[in-house]
Amino acid sequence: MASIQLPQRCGVMLLPGCTLFPHGVLPLRIFEPRYRRMLSDALEGDCLFAVGHLHDGESTDPSDGADSVGTIGLVRASHEQDDGTSQLLLHGVLRVRFVDWPGGRMYPFAEIEPMACEPMPVNQSAAAIRKLRGLAEALLVNIPDEVSTTVMALLSQVDDPALMADLVAQQFVQDPATRQSLLADSSVASRIKRLCKELRRIMGGLDSDGDA
Repeated sequence: MASIQLPQRCGVMLLPGCTLFPHGVLPLRIFEPRYRRMLSDALEGDCLFAVGHLHDGESTDPSDGADSVGTIGLVRASHEQDDGTSQLLLHGVLRVRFVDWPGGRMYPFAEIEPMACEPMPVNQSAAAIRKLRGLAEALLVNIPDEVSTTVMALLSQVDDPALMADLVAQQFVQDPATRQSLLADSSVASRIKRLCKELRRIMGGLDSDGDA
């Protein structure tokens, strides 16, 4: 991922209730003609396009209807069906800000810039990682062993708090507004604090409902 050269402009898939985190994976079915064209352009170029959260589905102007922060992703696999639609996996690469929407394409097209984030102090990183890993493990108690083992094996390899927060948020946070708010938070420390609170809320809800 470190070797990927980010473009200054890229296509953007705007989706209501959908947020992709860096290092997360998003399966997509591409069927709208405009996004089929966007995918074709991406595959002919750098295989990159962004996912943006559409908060106003009534607006036709992305500058009004879309949140200002999204994630640019890399197409990891794409399979075109006989009917022209495509199934693909998009791997989140980096938070980006949508600076401008110059238009000129049949699909949403934005000028982007990497989103600057405030790193967590080094002396707090290890404790933050342990806390997130512990909360994730608690949420996986009633999940099938093959799933929980895979998730924990992945999290056990992570030694960066920002990466850990994104992986945990992608896996466990379902509420669209909370996901987008965590994505847009520029402070890693604040992101982790809010994420821990959300995970505890989820655990409390599971306990009261008797569900997993």
